[in-house]
Amino acid sequence: MAVDAYLTFNGNCREVVEFYAEVFGTEQPHIMTFGENPPNPEYPLPEEAKNLVMHTRLNIEGSTVMFSDTFPGSPFTVGNNISLAYHSFDTDKLQSVYNRLKEGGTVGMELQETFWAKLYGQVTDKFGIIWQLNLNNEETAY
Repeated sequence: MAVDAYLTFNGNCREVVEFYAEVFGTEQPHIMTFGENPPNPEYPLPEEAKNLVMHTRLNIEGSTVMFSDTFPGSPFTVGNNISLAYHSFDTDKLQSVYNRLKEGGTVGMELQETFWAKLYGQVTDKFGIIWQLNLNNEETAY
Protein backbone atom coordinates (compact mmCIF):
# COMPACT_ATOMS: atom_id res chain seq x y z
CA MET A 1 0.00 0.00 0.00
CA ALA A 2 1.07 3.56 -0.57
CA VAL A 3 1.80 6.38 1.86
CA ASP A 4 -0.81 9.10 1.38
CA ALA A 5 -0.82 12.80 2.24
CA TYR A 6 -3.44 13.88 4.80
CA LEU A 7 -4.39 17.56 4.91
CA THR A 8 -6.25 19.10 7.85
CA PHE A 9 -8.26 22.32 7.72
CA ASN A 10 -9.88 24.64 10.22
CA GLY A 11 -13.58 24.30 9.36
CA ASN A 12 -13.38 24.86 5.60
CA CYS A 13 -12.44 21.33 4.48
CA ARG A 14 -15.65 20.81 2.46
CA GLU A 15 -14.94 23.96 0.43
CA VAL A 16 -11.30 22.93 -0.07
CA VAL A 17 -11.99 19.38 -1.24
CA GLU A 18 -14.79 20.45 -3.58
CA PHE A 19 -12.44 23.07 -5.07
CA TYR A 20 -9.67 20.48 -5.60
CA ALA A 21 -12.16 18.02 -7.12
CA GLU A 22 -13.12 20.69 -9.65
CA VAL A 23 -9.53 21.80 -10.33
CA PHE A 24 -8.27 18.26 -10.94
CA GLY A 25 -11.46 16.95 -12.59
CA THR A 26 -12.03 14.13 -10.09
CA GLU A 27 -15.27 12.51 -9.02
CA GLN A 28 -17.15 14.35 -6.30
CA PRO A 29 -15.83 13.04 -2.99
CA HIS A 30 -17.81 11.06 -0.41
CA ILE A 31 -17.66 13.24 2.69
CA MET A 32 -17.98 11.68 6.15
CA THR A 33 -18.85 14.19 8.87
CA PHE A 34 -18.17 13.98 12.60
CA GLY A 35 -21.96 13.85 13.05
CA GLU A 36 -22.08 10.53 11.17
CA ASN A 37 -19.97 8.81 13.86
CA PRO A 38 -21.71 6.32 16.09
CA PRO A 39 -22.69 8.30 19.23
CA ASN A 40 -20.58 7.83 22.34
CA PRO A 41 -22.34 8.90 25.57
CA GLU A 42 -18.96 9.34 27.28
CA TYR A 43 -17.94 11.94 24.66
CA PRO A 44 -21.00 13.84 23.43
CA LEU A 45 -20.44 15.55 20.10
CA PRO A 46 -20.52 19.37 20.25
CA GLU A 47 -23.13 20.88 17.95
CA GLU A 48 -20.47 22.86 16.03
CA ALA A 49 -18.68 19.62 15.09
CA LYS A 50 -21.61 17.76 13.53
CA ASN A 51 -21.23 19.10 9.98
CA LEU A 52 -17.44 19.32 9.96
CA VAL A 53 -15.57 16.89 7.72
CA MET A 54 -14.13 13.94 9.61
CA HIS A 55 -12.73 12.27 6.50
CA THR A 56 -12.78 12.44 2.73
CA ARG A 57 -10.34 11.73 -0.05
CA LEU A 58 -9.61 12.43 -3.68
CA ASN A 59 -7.75 10.36 -6.21
CA ILE A 60 -5.66 12.91 -8.08
CA GLU A 61 -4.08 11.28 -11.11
CA GLY A 62 -3.24 8.10 -9.19
CA SER A 63 -2.33 9.69 -5.86
CA THR A 64 -4.68 9.58 -2.89
CA VAL A 65 -4.94 12.81 -0.92
CA MET A 66 -7.07 12.69 2.22
CA PHE A 67 -8.69 15.60 4.05
CA SER A 68 -10.42 16.49 7.31
CA ASP A 69 -11.34 19.40 9.52
CA THR A 70 -9.80 19.77 12.96
CA PHE A 71 -12.13 18.87 15.79
CA PRO A 72 -13.42 21.99 17.60
CA GLY A 73 -10.96 22.98 20.31
CA SER A 74 -8.06 21.09 18.71
CA PRO A 75 -4.99 23.14 17.82
CA PHE A 76 -4.63 24.17 14.20
CA THR A 77 -1.50 25.74 12.75
CA VAL A 78 -1.06 26.44 9.06
CA GLY A 79 2.08 24.56 8.07
CA ASN A 80 1.49 21.76 10.58
CA ASN A 81 -1.77 20.72 8.98
CA ILE A 82 -0.34 17.88 6.91
CA SER A 83 0.37 14.32 7.96
CA LEU A 84 1.32 11.11 6.22
CA ALA A 85 -1.12 8.21 6.33
CA TYR A 86 0.40 4.72 6.30
CA HIS A 87 -2.01 1.92 5.39
CA SER A 88 -1.38 -1.78 5.78
CA PHE A 89 -3.28 -5.06 5.62
CA ASP A 90 -0.61 -6.68 7.86
CA THR A 91 -1.06 -6.30 11.64
CA ASP A 92 2.54 -7.23 12.48
CA LYS A 93 3.97 -4.81 9.93
CA LEU A 94 1.71 -1.98 11.15
CA GLN A 95 2.68 -2.65 14.79
CA SER A 96 6.38 -2.69 13.84
CA VAL A 97 6.15 0.61 11.93
CA TYR A 98 4.18 2.19 14.80
CA ASN A 99 6.75 1.03 17.39
CA ARG A 100 9.68 2.38 15.36
CA LEU A 101 8.00 5.74 14.64
CA LYS A 102 7.17 6.36 18.30
CA GLU A 103 10.82 5.90 19.38
CA GLY A 104 11.83 9.41 20.38
CA GLY A 105 8.47 10.71 19.17
CA THR A 106 5.11 11.53 20.72
CA VAL A 107 2.05 9.30 20.60
CA GLY A 108 -1.09 11.22 19.70
CA MET A 109 -3.30 8.13 19.81
CA GLU A 110 -2.28 4.62 20.79
CA LEU A 111 -2.97 1.87 18.25
CA GLN A 112 -6.54 0.83 18.89
CA GLU A 113 -9.68 -0.44 17.24
CA THR A 114 -11.98 2.22 15.81
CA PHE A 115 -15.26 2.02 13.97
CA TRP A 116 -13.42 2.45 10.65
CA ALA A 117 -10.39 0.22 11.22
CA LYS A 118 -9.25 -2.80 13.20
CA LEU A 119 -6.27 -0.68 14.30
CA TYR A 120 -5.60 3.05 14.06
CA GLY A 121 -2.99 5.21 15.76
CA GLN A 122 -1.25 8.53 15.39
CA VAL A 123 2.39 9.38 16.14
CA THR A 124 4.53 12.47 15.70
CA ASP A 125 7.99 11.06 15.00
CA LYS A 126 11.26 12.41 16.37
CA PHE A 127 11.59 14.63 13.30
CA GLY A 128 8.19 16.30 13.84
CA ILE A 129 6.37 14.40 11.08
CA ILE A 130 2.82 13.36 11.96
CA TRP A 131 1.93 9.79 10.94
CA GLN A 132 -1.52 8.22 10.88
CA LEU A 133 -1.35 4.42 10.85
CA ASN A 134 -4.33 2.41 9.70
CA LEU A 135 -4.89 -1.36 9.50
CA ASN A 136 -7.21 -1.83 6.55
CA ASN A 137 -9.48 -4.74 5.98
CA GLU A 138 -10.64 -5.92 2.59
CA GLU A 139 -14.09 -4.32 2.83
CA THR A 140 -13.19 -0.78 3.89
CA ALA A 141 -9.99 0.84 2.80
CA TYR A 142 -10.40 4.50 3.81
